[in-house]
Amino acid sequence: MITAFLLRALDRNILIAIAALLIVAALVPVLNLLVPPTSPFHIPTYIVSLMGKYLTYAMLALALDLVWGFCGILSLGHAAFFALGGYAMGMYLARQIGARGTYGNALLPDFMVFLNWKELPWYWTGFDHFWFAALMVLAVPGLLAFVFGWFAFRSRVTGVYLSIITQAMTYALLLAFFRNEMGFGGNNGLTDFKDILGFNIQAGGTRNALFAATAVALAFSLLVASGIVRSKFGKVLVGVRDAESRTRFLGYRVENIKLFTFTVSAMMAGVAGALYVPQVGIINPGEFAPANSIEVVIWTAVGGRGTLIGPIIGAVLVNFGKSVFTAAFPEFWLFALGGLFVAVTLFLPKGIVGTWRQMRARRRETARMTAASPQAAE
Repeated sequence: MITAFLLRALDRNILIAIAALLIVAALVPVLNLLVPPTSPFHIPTYIVSLMGKYLTYAMLALALDLVWGFCGILSLGHAAFFALGGYAMGMYLARQIGARGTYGNALLPDFMVFLNWKELPWYWTGFDHFWFAALMVLAVPGLLAFVFGWFAFRSRVTGVYLSIITQAMTYALLLAFFRNEMGFGGNNGLTDFKDILGFNIQAGGTRNALFAATAVALAFSLLVASGIVRSKFGKVLVGVRDAESRTRFLGYRVENIKLFTFTVSAMMAGVAGALYVPQVGIINPGEFAPANSIEVVIWTAVGGRGTLIGPIIGAVLVNFGKSVFTAAFPEFWLFALGGLFVAVTLFLPKGIVGTWRQMRARRRETARMTAASPQAAE
């Protein structure tokens, strides 16, 4: 059954994309660690971390595309799932600091010592183990998405109303995590990480391992997403997107289809957040900001929603542009981002990949008709 699922997922374009990600996962660490800094082919360590961050954003955009591009659910709350996965990993990393913190307290993180906490809260229990943190990276975003979707989809909340309440959920979490009483570091969040799995998080080898893990995780996420959308379930998923009432009339439990897809997407976003935190070195409530979820929508639209590969390309290109543009004209970035979204909506409504596929299909159709014309004349 699993073999059949994987074979369905591997069409030509997906196979090429996965192969490219795996090559990048191996090639970039080699160019960083084995090629001397004087060589033009050497990739500096800070670039490796920056590229790793871009790939986590690409995984987040892919997660959104699964629900928006194929199920018609425009979620403006995926930043919440991303941040929750990041906090789960951040809690593990904070527990690894131990007595090396500013206050030298092996039992409590620095911010708890500063706020005069006497003992570790119960919900921090288990985060000194990596396996538990990895489980929470999947379980916490997945559980939130399941509970939220259970009520929203069974109440048949759709369209702009669903988008609004997903953004309201994200904003509520933003306000909650800003409070010191929550026990997650307040507005400063969690930072000053030292180790991950016993390895120095600042070491070049660790940075490269994190990058490679991110590229492999993105490749696996692409494989899973492709397997879902290319299966019989994926056909029903597109039916829900294009004609929800008709799909419901045919006897399908639309709310269950949406719930499953929304939960898988949230778990994927949580993994992206968990890989983001050790590469960036901090997680704070700002990651819950509603503007972050809107940016993810822009990445997906630019690349081409409903294409799987498009959101990956869109996330990397837009964030690369952001890095360049904010260095040169930081005060104009938001205007440029808004202008980009308007331009894509007006001139590239299918995004980069969607437009390219449309042009290629037209060329094939033109070539077919041209080849058929002499035969018709005979």
